[in-house]
Amino acid sequence: MDTHGQVAGAQAVGRAARLLRLVTGGGTGGAATGELASAAGLSRPTTHRILSALRQEGLVDQDDATGHWVVGPELYLMGTVAAARYDVTATARDIVRSLAVRTEESAFLSVRRGDETVCLLREEGSFPIRSFVLSEGVRFPLGVASAGLAILAFLPPHDVDAYFDRHPELPDKWGAAHGEARLRARLAETAARGFAVNPGLIVEGSYGLGAAVFTREGDPQWALSLTGVQFRYTPERIAELGRILLAHAHQLSTRIAASR
Repeated sequence: MDTHGQVAGAQAVGRAARLLRLVTGGGTGGAATGELASAAGLSRPTTHRILSALRQEGLVDQDDATGHWVVGPELYLMGTVAAARYDVTATARDIVRSLAVRTEESAFLSVRRGDETVCLLREEGSFPIRSFVLSEGVRFPLGVASAGLAILAFLPPHDVDAYFDRHPELPDKWGAAHGEARLRARLAETAARGFAVNPGLIVEGSYGLGAAVFTREGDPQWALSLTGVQFRYTPERIAELGRILLAHAHQLSTRIAASR
């Protein structure tokens, strides 16, 4: 058995998958080769070679004007097939819109994908000053944005322990507030409160609230969240927004359980 070939093949697939996630996370504007190489921890020639191969398969494309790599047409076709099994955006859209209307803040639906959350839906609130930390396709590690914090807080303890073992880099990449001890304290607060609060830890002055949405089996697979500017997030209003957020998250969990 050629174990070396198996390892090399798995490594190549892993690198390609990592770059696809980064390209998708770049949104409609895409990302430059150098940016992708840096984020993936790869050399620029290796990154360009993998992206060129993915382009041949239609999984990515390159914008003629900017040179940025963007999502390709084959990913759209694959996504339409996967959506039939995994996508809950049609089920959740009116709930996310209701959340934005009730709170006047930007409202979001995110899904857990491995050790990350991916934003699926964004609905703008009516308040004119907005936070743009999150939009469709943007990924964050669990425990960083409020959606991922809400999900991580309701995972089984052994899964949380394993997550910290896999990601010792969190404080170096996201700041000291994401060290294990401080993050575990926020997880305990989230579990006790029922919803997560991110007090400007990603972008200064931009607050976020998140509430987990559960599968029929009780797994926290999605999250609803709100973001807005700091001066609107007084303790009294956070409590009120949290109640509204939890009510909408419960409604969506109930709807998902009934439809599957």
